[in-house]
Amino acid sequence: MKAMILAAGKGTRVRPLTYDLPKPMIPILGKPVMAYLIEHLAKYGITEIMVNVSYLHEKIEDYFGEGHQYGVQIGYSFEGYTKDDGEVVPQPLGSAGGMKKIQEFGGFFDDTTIVLCGDAVINLDLKSALFEHRRKGAMASVITREVEWDKVSSYGVVVSDKDGRVVTFQEKPTQEEARSNCVSTGIYIFEPAVLDLIPTDRPFDIGSELFPLLVEKGLPFFAQNRSFSWIDIGSVKDYWEVSQSVLMGEVAHMDVPGIQVEEGIWVGLNTSIDWQDTRIEGPVYIGSGCKIEAGCTIIGPSWIGHGSHICAGANVVRSVLFEYTRILPDVSLEEMIVFKDYSVNRAGEMRHVSEYDRDEWANARDRRNKRRPDSGQDQDQDQDQDQNQNQDTEMNKEAGA
Repeated sequence: MKAMILAAGKGTRVRPLTYDLPKPMIPILGKPVMAYLIEHLAKYGITEIMVNVSYLHEKIEDYFGEGHQYGVQIGYSFEGYTKDDGEVVPQPLGSAGGMKKIQEFGGFFDDTTIVLCGDAVINLDLKSALFEHRRKGAMASVITREVEWDKVSSYGVVVSDKDGRVVTFQEKPTQEEARSNCVSTGIYIFEPAVLDLIPTDRPFDIGSELFPLLVEKGLPFFAQNRSFSWIDIGSVKDYWEVSQSVLMGEVAHMDVPGIQVEEGIWVGLNTSIDWQDTRIEGPVYIGSGCKIEAGCTIIGPSWIGHGSHICAGANVVRSVLFEYTRILPDVSLEEMIVFKDYSVNRAGEMRHVSEYDRDEWANARDRRNKRRPDSGQDQDQDQDQDQNQNQDTEMNKEAGA
């Protein structure tokens, strides 16, 4: 069996994380989501993997290369075009359209193929799923899971008969319209004949176009409703909840990295923690090269990305800080994700750092550690600092002369 990972989307519902990262590169426990998928495929001996890419494609390709470190072969299919001036323009073809492009280019789909969305972590028994697919003589299978009824509007709903044959497919229906609470997990098994149904002249989607076509033609299309760990990052709110669950140890196959220095507190290499008047309540992970100053409070579940700096008196509560984040003195963050210049709260509301009255955080690589002036006194202090810096500069020039 071969595999394809769908990785061409923009991930608009996970902004601001996807301003700078393609969705499959969003980290869980410091490792990209797509890395977990590749490791899972390799575990089942699936070593030929195609990935369709488009938005920020180079970040995926640069990180994974040809897959040698995972014991697999990875190929890429870019969806877009290049202008005459050399500018590369992403232009996704839809999930099924991406498959068609790969097939027309090199005929990759010559065997049963499992297709997976690149934004979820799973522990599905692939051997069992393939066995059921073949036992039923399916041309196409979709792996489903039951979700709470109030969540069906976020997914593609699959309605099947008692034998598992799909009778209809609803793309993100309202709760009132939904005919089932079994939803597509974005995991599909296809036979090569499916590719003949996909047009070449336009973008084409698996859920909203290919699946209804399979039902319309009465082809052997089955749902497999399975119980397995499925960590889906559909939105920033989902990402915050996933991070909390993982740090709480609620996901069996995912362990916090680093060394456990105290109960519920893990640290990476070469961290500097001043424990004077500092309170850290786990589960908390503090990445390598982090500096935690005296008088800080960090309450878990919290993830402090590598190279970050928590200044004196700061409070970080149930939050996720991406790498190289400096939280300035006496700032309090609660149930927040901080990614570069943006924060997102638990409800998914995004704010730019400039929208705060005073700077709350900064880039830890920037050695300047001061707030924006918000009073005449602060401005006077800044002017005094500038004058002192100018005097120092002049003295250095004289000494050099």
